[in-house]
Amino acid sequence: MQGAFAQLRRLLLASIACVLGAALLTYAVDPLQLFRPSRSAFYSDDTRVQNAGLIRSQTFETAFMGTSLAIHFRQSDIDRALGVHSLKLAMTGSNSRQQAFVLEQAIDRGAKRVIWAMDDFIFVEAADIEADPYLSVDLYRGTAKGIASYLFSAAMAKESLFTLLRSVPPLREPLTRAAPFLPVKFALPDVDDIYALPRDFDVARDYNARKTLAAFAYITSPVRSRFLGEGYGYDAMVSHFERDAISLITRHPDVTFDIYFPPYSILQFVAMRDASPATLKIVTDLTAVIAQRLTQLPNVRLHDFRAIKVVTHDLDNYGDVIHHSPVIDAKVLQWLASGEYRVDPKTPLASLDELKAQIEAYRVPRSNLP
Repeated sequence: MQGAFAQLRRLLLASIACVLGAALLTYAVDPLQLFRPSRSAFYSDDTRVQNAGLIRSQTFETAFMGTSLAIHFRQSDIDRALGVHSLKLAMTGSNSRQQAFVLEQAIDRGAKRVIWAMDDFIFVEAADIEADPYLSVDLYRGTAKGIASYLFSAAMAKESLFTLLRSVPPLREPLTRAAPFLPVKFALPDVDDIYALPRDFDVARDYNARKTLAAFAYITSPVRSRFLGEGYGYDAMVSHFERDAISLITRHPDVTFDIYFPPYSILQFVAMRDASPATLKIVTDLTAVIAQRLTQLPNVRLHDFRAIKVVTHDLDNYGDVIHHSPVIDAKVLQWLASGEYRVDPKTPLASLDELKAQIEAYRVPRSNLP
């Protein structure tokens, strides 16, 4: 019996030693750079986690936020076009609660300007930020709970071990080349590469009218069209806009907010027009409120890119009905720099009225539908 207890004690001590050793490894390597910046760090496309480390480790004065419509921008392009030192914090599928929370952390760390791609669908119902299963508020806040979850994470210990191995000179090059094909998240050698498309990416292959029209046919199919309005409710979305956007902006009057409505293809709105007109009314009514509210705030510049016909009607610019190509990414930065499509506070609904007229007049090229 005593032998069994001795073995159990040794097993317990060995387990504790392994756990503490893994935690010490994570602390020493610090793959997220929560404790200290690193010149030889690698980065992850898991932006909801990675952003917590970026906010703490990077030097920036401008925060760039959005959903998948803003995820492929490169920080170097943002900096060059706008003359800023930016930090891209865009998160695919993110909602307004998540975005506002992350932006608050960036502002607390010194951001004096926010560039915010504001999609209407970010204001759908979402979990309370304190209970969000996809975003660790404690990790961002650096609480004891958040730090413990980081240090005692088996996944982070694995990433730390791989990073440590990659720091060995003979292993660095082969492991860096192999990293994208291995079950590790921290595989990107440059912060500029986070969720960015390869520089030799074939734009015409993935962004073209054929794919855009196929996406339109898919979402307007009678068996799927009900999803166009999923989560949309006018009163709730206005409430979420006030809670997440207006509240954040008014709490930080010394921060400049450049907010823009992304240039969806015209087919996004036509899909609603033809298959879910109630959803289209919610979207246009909601963005009317957003435009009127934002243009009255002194620290906001609102830009509306949705009615730029030469872009939004050219279906070769899109991979589906909303996601535009890197070519349009560059145009967005140019428009932000020039202020060409800034909404005039005296006529906040002018661009929306133009968009409504385009939606009503547009006829889908049915002969090209799959």
